[in-house]
Amino acid sequence: MKYLAILLSLSLSLLAGCASVQPPSAPLPPFADARFAPPSEPVGAGDLFTLSPAMLSYLNSPAFNRYLRQSGSRRGLVEALYSKTDLKLEYESSKTRTAAETYADRSGNCLSLVIMTAAFAKELRMPVRFRSVDVGNDWSRKADLYLGSAHVNVAVGEPVDSGFRGNGLNEFLVVDFIPQEEAERLRARELDEDDIVALYMNNRAAEMLVQDRIDDAYWWARAAVDKRPGLIAALNTLAVIYNRHGDLALAEQTYRAALLREPENVMVMRNLQPVLATLGKHAEASALAQRIASIEPFPPYYHFDQGMLALRAGDFDKARRLFERELKRAPYNDEFLFWLGVTHLRLGDVQHAREQIAKAVDNSTRQEMRQLYSAKLAMLRKVSATGTHIR
Repeated sequence: MKYLAILLSLSLSLLAGCASVQPPSAPLPPFADARFAPPSEPVGAGDLFTLSPAMLSYLNSPAFNRYLRQSGSRRGLVEALYSKTDLKLEYESSKTRTAAETYADRSGNCLSLVIMTAAFAKELRMPVRFRSVDVGNDWSRKADLYLGSAHVNVAVGEPVDSGFRGNGLNEFLVVDFIPQEEAERLRARELDEDDIVALYMNNRAAEMLVQDRIDDAYWWARAAVDKRPGLIAALNTLAVIYNRHGDLALAEQTYRAALLREPENVMVMRNLQPVLATLGKHAEASALAQRIASIEPFPPYYHFDQGMLALRAGDFDKARRLFERELKRAPYNDEFLFWLGVTHLRLGDVQHAREQIAKAVDNSTRQEMRQLYSAKLAMLRKVSATGTHIR
Protein backbone atom coordinates (compact mmCIF):
# COMPACT_ATOMS: atom_id res chain seq x y z
CA MET A 1 0.00 0.00 0.00
CA LYS A 2 1.31 3.50 -0.80
CA TYR A 3 1.46 5.87 2.15
CA LEU A 4 1.43 9.67 2.03
CA ALA A 5 3.10 11.70 4.75
CA ILE A 6 1.53 14.66 6.48
CA LEU A 7 2.96 16.79 9.26
CA LEU A 8 0.67 17.91 12.08
CA SER A 9 1.27 19.71 15.30
CA LEU A 10 0.10 17.19 17.84
CA SER A 11 2.51 16.03 20.47
CA LEU A 12 3.15 18.45 23.28
CA SER A 13 6.74 19.09 24.14
CA LEU A 14 8.69 21.91 25.60
CA LEU A 15 9.33 24.45 22.91
CA ALA A 16 7.69 22.73 20.09
CA GLY A 17 8.60 22.23 16.54
CA CYS A 18 5.44 22.39 14.62
CA ALA A 19 6.83 22.50 11.17
CA SER A 20 9.02 24.74 9.11
CA VAL A 21 7.51 28.20 9.02
CA GLN A 22 9.44 30.04 6.35
CA PRO A 23 8.84 33.36 4.59
CA PRO A 24 7.11 32.97 1.21
CA SER A 25 10.33 33.24 -0.82
CA ALA A 26 9.06 31.28 -3.81
CA PRO A 27 5.93 31.43 -5.97
CA LEU A 28 2.89 29.67 -4.62
CA PRO A 29 1.04 26.99 -6.58
CA PRO A 30 -2.43 27.96 -7.78
CA PHE A 31 -5.50 27.09 -5.77
CA ALA A 32 -8.18 25.01 -7.49
CA ASP A 33 -11.42 26.12 -5.86
CA ALA A 34 -13.62 25.18 -8.81
CA ARG A 35 -12.55 21.53 -8.58
CA PHE A 36 -13.81 21.05 -5.02
CA ALA A 37 -17.27 21.09 -3.51
CA PRO A 38 -18.02 23.84 -0.98
CA PRO A 39 -17.02 22.98 2.61
CA SER A 40 -19.59 21.21 4.74
CA GLU A 41 -18.69 23.32 7.77
CA PRO A 42 -17.32 26.82 8.37
CA VAL A 43 -13.59 27.00 7.66
CA GLY A 44 -11.51 29.50 9.58
CA ALA A 45 -10.03 30.39 12.92
CA GLY A 46 -11.89 33.54 13.90
CA ASP A 47 -12.98 32.02 17.20
CA LEU A 48 -9.77 30.08 17.88
CA PHE A 49 -8.88 32.00 21.05
CA THR A 50 -12.40 33.07 22.03
CA LEU A 51 -13.41 32.25 25.61
CA SER A 52 -16.82 30.65 26.09
CA PRO A 53 -19.19 31.84 28.84
CA ALA A 54 -18.17 28.77 30.86
CA MET A 55 -14.50 29.74 30.57
CA LEU A 56 -15.23 33.32 31.66
CA SER A 57 -17.20 31.96 34.58
CA TYR A 58 -14.25 29.79 35.61
CA LEU A 59 -11.92 32.82 35.44
CA ASN A 60 -14.16 34.58 37.96
CA SER A 61 -14.64 31.57 40.22
CA PRO A 62 -13.28 31.40 43.79
CA ALA A 63 -11.34 28.24 42.90
CA PHE A 64 -9.47 29.89 40.02
CA ASN A 65 -8.69 33.04 41.98
CA ARG A 66 -7.41 30.95 44.88
CA TYR A 67 -4.70 29.58 42.57
CA LEU A 68 -3.73 33.13 41.57
CA ARG A 69 -3.51 34.29 45.18
CA GLN A 70 -1.51 31.30 46.34
CA SER A 71 0.92 30.95 43.44
CA GLY A 72 0.95 34.27 41.60
CA SER A 73 -0.46 35.09 38.19
CA ARG A 74 1.66 32.95 35.87
CA ARG A 75 2.10 29.85 37.97
CA GLY A 76 -1.42 30.14 39.34
CA LEU A 77 -2.86 30.11 35.82
CA VAL A 78 -0.93 26.98 34.89
CA GLU A 79 -1.82 25.21 38.14
CA ALA A 80 -5.50 26.08 37.71
CA LEU A 81 -5.61 24.71 34.17
CA TYR A 82 -3.51 21.60 34.61
CA SER A 83 -4.05 20.44 38.18
CA LYS A 84 -5.49 16.95 38.52
CA THR A 85 -8.24 18.11 40.87
CA ASP A 86 -10.13 20.81 38.96
CA LEU A 87 -10.42 20.69 35.15
CA LYS A 88 -8.79 17.25 34.81
CA LEU A 89 -7.70 17.88 31.23
CA GLU A 90 -6.77 14.80 29.22
CA TYR A 91 -4.35 14.57 26.31
CA GLU A 92 -6.23 13.33 23.24
CA SER A 93 -4.99 13.65 19.67
CA SER A 94 -7.90 12.73 17.42
CA LYS A 95 -9.01 16.33 16.84
CA THR A 96 -7.43 19.76 17.03
CA ARG A 97 -9.84 21.92 19.01
CA THR A 98 -10.42 25.63 19.56
CA ALA A 99 -9.89 27.03 23.04
CA ALA A 100 -13.60 26.75 23.87
CA GLU A 101 -13.86 23.20 22.50
CA THR A 102 -10.82 22.08 24.48
CA TYR A 103 -12.29 23.50 27.68
CA ALA A 104 -15.72 21.98 27.04
CA ASP A 105 -14.34 18.54 26.15
CA ARG A 106 -11.66 18.63 28.85
CA SER A 107 -9.26 17.18 26.32
CA GLY A 108 -7.08 18.13 23.39
CA ASN A 109 -3.79 17.59 21.63
CA CYS A 110 -0.79 19.78 22.30
CA LEU A 111 -1.82 22.51 19.88
CA SER A 112 -5.31 22.62 21.41
CA LEU A 113 -3.90 22.88 24.92
CA VAL A 114 -1.51 25.63 23.84
CA ILE A 115 -4.38 27.55 22.24
CA MET A 116 -6.57 27.23 25.34
CA THR A 117 -3.74 28.28 27.66
CA ALA A 118 -3.00 31.30 25.48
CA ALA A 119 -6.68 32.26 25.39
CA PHE A 120 -6.89 32.32 29.18
CA ALA A 121 -3.57 34.19 29.45
CA LYS A 122 -4.65 36.83 26.95
CA GLU A 123 -7.91 37.39 28.83
CA LEU A 124 -5.81 37.98 31.96
CA ARG A 125 -3.66 40.45 29.99
CA MET A 126 -0.62 38.20 30.22
CA PRO A 127 1.80 38.35 27.28
CA VAL A 128 2.25 35.01 25.53
CA ARG A 129 5.04 33.57 23.42
CA PHE A 130 4.51 30.60 21.15
CA ARG A 131 7.60 28.50 20.60
CA SER A 132 8.77 25.58 18.54
CA VAL A 133 11.52 23.08 19.23
CA ASP A 134 13.60 20.78 17.09
CA VAL A 135 12.66 17.37 18.51
CA GLY A 136 12.29 15.37 15.30
CA ASN A 137 9.03 13.96 14.03
CA ASP A 138 7.07 11.21 15.75
CA TRP A 139 5.03 9.26 13.19
CA SER A 140 1.73 7.48 13.44
CA ARG A 141 -0.24 5.79 10.68
CA LYS A 142 -3.91 5.81 9.79
CA ALA A 143 -5.34 4.21 6.67
CA ASP A 144 -2.83 5.13 3.96
CA LEU A 145 -1.51 8.26 5.65
CA TYR A 146 1.58 8.75 7.75
CA LEU A 147 0.93 11.48 10.31
CA GLY A 148 4.03 13.18 11.63
CA SER A 149 3.61 14.85 14.99
CA ALA A 150 5.67 17.90 15.72
CA HIS A 151 5.67 20.03 18.84
CA VAL A 152 4.47 23.37 20.18
CA ASN A 153 4.20 25.09 23.52
CA VAL A 154 3.47 28.46 25.04
CA ALA A 155 5.16 30.68 27.60
CA VAL A 156 3.25 33.24 29.66
CA GLY A 157 4.49 36.43 31.29
CA GLU A 158 3.26 38.66 34.07
CA PRO A 159 0.11 40.71 33.39
CA VAL A 160 0.88 43.92 31.54
CA ASP A 161 -0.61 46.03 34.34
CA SER A 162 1.38 44.28 37.10
CA GLY A 163 4.24 46.77 36.99
CA PHE A 164 6.71 44.03 36.02
CA ARG A 165 8.99 45.16 33.19
CA GLY A 166 11.07 42.08 32.28
CA ASN A 167 11.22 41.14 28.60
CA GLY A 168 13.62 38.18 28.49
CA LEU A 169 12.55 34.57 28.06
CA ASN A 170 13.57 33.90 31.66
CA GLU A 171 10.72 36.17 32.71
CA PHE A 172 8.19 33.86 31.02
CA LEU A 173 6.84 30.65 32.47
CA VAL A 174 6.96 27.85 29.91
CA VAL A 175 4.01 25.46 29.91
CA ASP A 176 6.02 22.32 29.46
CA PHE A 177 4.77 18.77 29.05
CA ILE A 178 8.07 16.93 28.91
CA PRO A 179 10.66 16.61 31.70
CA GLN A 180 12.45 19.90 32.28
CA GLU A 181 15.92 18.37 31.99
CA GLU A 182 15.04 16.97 28.56
CA ALA A 183 13.41 20.22 27.46
CA GLU A 184 16.50 22.27 28.27
CA ARG A 185 18.52 20.34 25.68
CA LEU A 186 16.19 21.19 22.82
CA ARG A 187 16.78 23.96 20.30
CA ALA A 188 13.88 26.39 20.30
CA ARG A 189 12.61 29.26 18.21
CA GLU A 190 9.66 31.56 18.44
CA LEU A 191 6.48 31.43 16.39
CA ASP A 192 3.93 34.16 16.10
CA GLU A 193 0.18 33.87 16.47
CA ASP A 194 -0.40 33.61 12.72
CA ASP A 195 1.86 30.55 12.67
CA ILE A 196 -0.31 28.93 15.35
CA VAL A 197 -3.46 29.76 13.40
CA ALA A 198 -2.02 28.24 10.22
CA LEU A 199 -0.90 25.12 12.09
CA TYR A 200 -4.40 24.73 13.52
CA MET A 201 -5.93 24.91 10.05
CA ASN A 202 -3.35 22.48 8.65
CA ASN A 203 -4.20 20.01 11.42
CA ARG A 204 -7.89 20.30 10.62
CA ALA A 205 -7.09 19.59 6.96
CA ALA A 206 -5.17 16.45 7.90
CA GLU A 207 -7.98 15.32 10.19
CA MET A 208 -10.44 15.72 7.33
CA LEU A 209 -8.17 13.62 5.13
CA VAL A 210 -8.10 10.83 7.71
CA GLN A 211 -11.91 10.84 7.51
CA ASP A 212 -11.71 10.80 3.69
CA ARG A 213 -13.45 14.18 3.51
CA ILE A 214 -11.33 15.43 0.61
CA ASP A 215 -13.34 18.55 -0.20
CA ASP A 216 -13.37 19.78 3.40
CA ALA A 217 -9.65 18.96 3.67
CA TYR A 218 -8.95 21.15 0.64
CA TRP A 219 -10.59 24.22 2.14
CA TRP A 220 -8.77 23.86 5.45
CA ALA A 221 -5.42 23.36 3.73
CA ARG A 222 -6.11 26.27 1.40
CA ALA A 223 -6.82 28.49 4.40
CA ALA A 224 -3.58 27.38 6.07
CA VAL A 225 -1.50 28.15 2.98
CA ASP A 226 -3.27 31.46 2.54
CA LYS A 227 -2.51 32.35 6.16
CA ARG A 228 1.14 31.27 6.08
CA PRO A 229 2.40 30.70 2.51
CA GLY A 230 5.77 29.56 3.81
CA LEU A 231 4.41 26.78 6.04
CA ILE A 232 5.88 23.62 4.51
CA ALA A 233 3.44 21.35 6.33
CA ALA A 234 0.47 23.17 4.80
CA LEU A 235 1.92 23.09 1.28
CA ASN A 236 2.58 19.38 1.68
CA THR A 237 -0.95 18.75 2.94
CA LEU A 238 -2.43 20.70 0.03
CA ALA A 239 -0.32 18.64 -2.39
CA VAL A 240 -1.48 15.38 -0.78
CA ILE A 241 -5.07 16.55 -1.25
CA TYR A 242 -4.45 17.32 -4.93
CA ASN A 243 -2.85 13.89 -5.31
CA ARG A 244 -5.80 12.11 -3.71
CA HIS A 245 -8.23 14.12 -5.81
CA GLY A 246 -6.50 13.00 -8.99
CA ASP A 247 -5.00 16.40 -9.78
CA LEU A 248 -1.46 15.08 -10.19
CA ALA A 249 -0.05 18.06 -12.08
CA LEU A 250 -1.21 20.38 -9.30
CA ALA A 251 0.18 17.97 -6.72
CA GLU A 252 3.58 18.00 -8.43
CA GLN A 253 3.56 21.77 -8.68
CA THR A 254 2.69 22.14 -4.98
CA TYR A 255 5.31 19.64 -3.80
CA ARG A 256 7.89 21.52 -5.86
CA ALA A 257 6.81 24.80 -4.28
CA ALA A 258 7.47 23.25 -0.87
CA LEU A 259 10.87 21.94 -1.95
CA LEU A 260 11.89 25.35 -3.27
CA ARG A 261 11.52 26.58 0.30
CA GLU A 262 13.02 23.51 1.97
CA PRO A 263 15.04 21.45 -0.54
CA GLU A 264 16.04 18.69 1.92
CA ASN A 265 12.56 17.92 3.23
CA VAL A 266 12.41 14.11 2.94
CA MET A 267 8.69 13.97 3.74
CA VAL A 268 7.88 16.12 0.69
CA MET A 269 10.35 14.22 -1.50
CA ARG A 270 8.79 10.86 -0.53
CA ASN A 271 5.37 12.18 -1.53
CA LEU A 272 6.59 13.71 -4.80
CA GLN A 273 8.49 10.64 -6.03
CA PRO A 274 5.49 8.39 -6.86
CA VAL A 275 3.66 11.35 -8.41
CA LEU A 276 6.56 11.81 -10.83
CA ALA A 277 6.50 8.10 -11.64
CA THR A 278 2.75 8.15 -12.30
CA LEU A 279 3.16 11.17 -14.58
CA GLY A 280 5.69 9.22 -16.62
CA LYS A 281 8.75 11.17 -15.40
CA HIS A 282 10.57 7.95 -14.61
CA ALA A 283 14.17 9.20 -14.79
CA GLU A 284 13.45 12.05 -12.41
CA ALA A 285 11.44 9.74 -10.11
CA SER A 286 14.34 7.26 -10.02
CA ALA A 287 16.88 9.98 -9.28
CA LEU A 288 14.69 11.33 -6.48
CA ALA A 289 14.30 7.82 -5.01
CA GLN A 290 18.09 7.47 -4.91
CA ARG A 291 18.42 10.85 -3.24
CA ILE A 292 15.83 9.90 -0.61
CA ALA A 293 17.63 6.62 0.07
CA SER A 294 20.90 8.46 0.60
CA ILE A 295 19.30 10.77 3.17
CA GLU A 296 16.92 8.36 4.93
CA PRO A 297 17.28 4.76 3.73
CA PHE A 298 14.52 3.41 5.96
CA PRO A 299 11.16 5.23 5.93
CA PRO A 300 8.97 5.52 9.02
CA TYR A 301 7.51 2.16 10.10
CA TYR A 302 9.98 0.15 7.97
CA HIS A 303 11.41 -1.91 10.84
CA PHE A 304 7.99 -2.14 12.47
CA ASP A 305 6.42 -3.61 9.33
CA GLN A 306 9.27 -6.11 9.05
CA GLY A 307 8.76 -6.96 12.72
CA MET A 308 5.06 -7.62 12.17
CA LEU A 309 5.93 -10.02 9.35
CA ALA A 310 8.35 -11.84 11.64
CA LEU A 311 5.77 -11.95 14.43
CA ARG A 312 3.15 -13.49 12.15
CA ALA A 313 5.72 -16.02 10.95
CA GLY A 314 6.43 -17.06 14.54
CA ASP A 315 10.00 -15.70 14.57
CA PHE A 316 9.59 -13.87 17.88
CA ASP A 317 13.28 -13.13 18.49
CA LYS A 318 13.58 -11.42 15.10
CA ALA A 319 10.35 -9.50 15.72
CA ARG A 320 11.65 -8.30 19.08
CA ARG A 321 14.90 -7.05 17.54
CA LEU A 322 13.06 -5.20 14.77
CA PHE A 323 10.57 -3.55 17.15
CA GLU A 324 13.43 -2.47 19.40
CA ARG A 325 15.22 -0.99 16.38
CA GLU A 326 12.13 1.00 15.41
CA LEU A 327 11.74 2.22 18.98
CA LYS A 328 15.25 3.69 18.87
CA ARG A 329 13.90 6.10 16.23
CA ALA A 330 10.55 6.69 17.94
CA PRO A 331 10.83 5.76 21.62
CA TYR A 332 7.37 7.06 22.57
CA ASN A 333 5.31 5.46 19.81
CA ASP A 334 2.55 3.57 21.61
CA GLU A 335 1.96 1.15 18.72
CA PHE A 336 5.62 0.08 18.67
CA LEU A 337 5.66 -0.29 22.46
CA PHE A 338 2.50 -2.38 22.47
CA TRP A 339 3.68 -4.86 19.85
CA LEU A 340 7.06 -5.16 21.51
CA GLY A 341 5.11 -6.09 24.63
CA VAL A 342 3.09 -8.65 22.67
CA THR A 343 6.34 -10.13 21.34
CA HIS A 344 7.74 -10.46 24.86
CA LEU A 345 4.52 -12.22 25.76
CA ARG A 346 4.97 -14.67 22.88
CA LEU A 347 8.48 -15.30 24.19
CA GLY A 348 7.06 -16.12 27.61
CA ASP A 349 8.49 -12.99 29.28
CA VAL A 350 5.42 -11.65 31.07
CA GLN A 351 7.36 -9.07 33.12
CA HIS A 352 8.84 -7.29 30.10
CA ALA A 353 5.53 -7.62 28.25
CA ARG A 354 3.79 -5.85 31.11
CA GLU A 355 6.45 -3.09 31.20
CA GLN A 356 6.19 -2.33 27.48
CA ILE A 357 2.40 -2.35 27.39
CA ALA A 358 2.31 -0.07 30.45
CA LYS A 359 4.52 2.35 28.48
CA ALA A 360 2.10 2.07 25.56
CA VAL A 361 -0.77 3.08 27.86
CA ASP A 362 1.23 6.05 29.17
CA ASN A 363 2.23 7.26 25.70
CA SER A 364 -0.99 6.70 23.80
CA THR A 365 -2.72 9.86 22.62
CA ARG A 366 -6.08 8.30 21.71
CA GLN A 367 -8.67 7.21 24.22
CA GLU A 368 -9.74 4.07 22.34
CA MET A 369 -6.14 2.83 22.15
CA ARG A 370 -5.55 3.52 25.84
CA GLN A 371 -8.58 1.38 26.61
CA LEU A 372 -7.31 -1.46 24.40
CA TYR A 373 -3.82 -1.37 25.91
CA SER A 374 -5.20 -1.06 29.43
CA ALA A 375 -7.35 -4.17 28.95
CA LYS A 376 -4.30 -6.14 27.83
CA LEU A 377 -2.28 -4.78 30.74
CA ALA A 378 -4.99 -5.75 33.22
CA MET A 379 -4.93 -9.28 31.83
CA LEU A 380 -1.14 -9.44 32.23
CA ARG A 381 -1.30 -8.22 35.80
CA LYS A 382 -3.87 -10.90 36.54
CA VAL A 383 -1.59 -13.49 34.97
CA SER A 384 1.34 -12.28 37.08
CA ALA A 385 -0.75 -12.43 40.25
CA THR A 386 -1.94 -15.98 39.60
CA GLY A 387 1.34 -17.28 38.23
CA THR A 388 -0.30 -18.50 35.02
CA HIS A 389 2.08 -19.08 32.10
CA ILE A 390 1.15 -17.61 28.71
CA ARG A 391 2.71 -18.13 25.33
